[in-house]
Amino acid sequence: MFVDTAKVFISAGKGGDGAVSFRHEIYVEKGGPDGGDGGRGGDVIFQATSDLNTLIDFRYKPELRAKPGANGSKRDRHGASGLPLLVKVPIGTIVRKDGEIIADLVGEEQKVIIARGGDGGFGNAHFKSSVRQTPRIAEKGEPGDTFEANLELKLLADVGLVGFPNVGKSTFLSVVSNARPEIADYDFTTLSPNLGVADIDNTSLLIADIPGLIEGASEGKGLGDAFLRHIERTAVLMHLIDVYTDDIAGAYQTIRAELANYNLDLNDKPEIIALTKIDGLDEDIVQMQINAIKAAAGKTPVFAISSVAHQGLAEVLRALRQKVIESRKVVDLIDDESEEIETISLGLAKITDAWKVERVTYEDMEYFVITGEKVEKFARRTDFNNFEGVNRLRDIMKKLGIAHELRRQGAEGDSIVQIGDNKFTFLEQ
Repeated sequence: MFVDTAKVFISAGKGGDGAVSFRHEIYVEKGGPDGGDGGRGGDVIFQATSDLNTLIDFRYKPELRAKPGANGSKRDRHGASGLPLLVKVPIGTIVRKDGEIIADLVGEEQKVIIARGGDGGFGNAHFKSSVRQTPRIAEKGEPGDTFEANLELKLLADVGLVGFPNVGKSTFLSVVSNARPEIADYDFTTLSPNLGVADIDNTSLLIADIPGLIEGASEGKGLGDAFLRHIERTAVLMHLIDVYTDDIAGAYQTIRAELANYNLDLNDKPEIIALTKIDGLDEDIVQMQINAIKAAAGKTPVFAISSVAHQGLAEVLRALRQKVIESRKVVDLIDDESEEIETISLGLAKITDAWKVERVTYEDMEYFVITGEKVEKFARRTDFNNFEGVNRLRDIMKKLGIAHELRRQGAEGDSIVQIGDNKFTFLEQ
């Protein structure tokens, strides 16, 4: 079964909690803190592979969770990091979060960290100082990235076969390649894209058979535009038209219009036209149809073929190969001349000290909401059931200048402060 879209819940591993512990050894009086740090949570990593060509596995496994990091323990023992979760996906898979593309896997064995595991919390050994001999503070591990992702597969092929239903696309693919698509004498036999590899002159072409289009497909008629996405990444289009079509130029223009309606860029793709099913037809009639299509297609190369009789197949494959080579050269040239674009991966952005304090009233209760990357990170690592840990967070707020801003906005000792999902009093009560 071919599936080219899926929705999955992704959760990287939570970081392990730091430990609060003190040395208890014979003949060692007043042993110091020895609580170890928690381990880092595992990442969720996607890896592209040519061994897959469908997203069906994600329909049966809609949740992807990496392992959490282990908690720290006594004697300065750090928790083990959680194992990453390696997920194999087909080449051409796009990952979207909140509608934005966060990964586009287009190369064999390409790996992308989709969700990063949370950092482990520091144990109390980390907080020992000359003025803090017996710290009872340990941080909680941070949660890993968690979100719902939409996966979309756009097949990466050298050649995309397009045309009306029952014009011979599947037959052509089955004859020139190792693919075995379903073939029958009725419309919409092909209900999902098929891939095949065609060998020609010691080289090969990866060919995708796209289910038949009809007028209005870009608006949802027939099989609709569900599979048009797979044409976007093909290097060359091969437009197949039944030679027995009465209005052969009109048929060609109809499909071109549907491609343009879906995505104008498709209209600029290199193209080759093939009139199919010419076996047994008079050469004069075939030439008449070729002339008709040339009048509508301009300089686009036109071939006459019969897949069943193996007529004209080698010539059209050589022409496709040449078009693919030319198309790839243009793409490589554009990539070489493009300026390098700075990208920021999930979890890798530099944490800034910027923050904001907002005074709000909700259900007759007034409190102060603090936002900012750095202070929110400290809050996530704070154990709010430990008063020393909360006091440490208050000290951090003071160093960042947040406490001064709270007082300026009218905060008093018992005023409620909120950072993320956590609420606490401005000053220790």
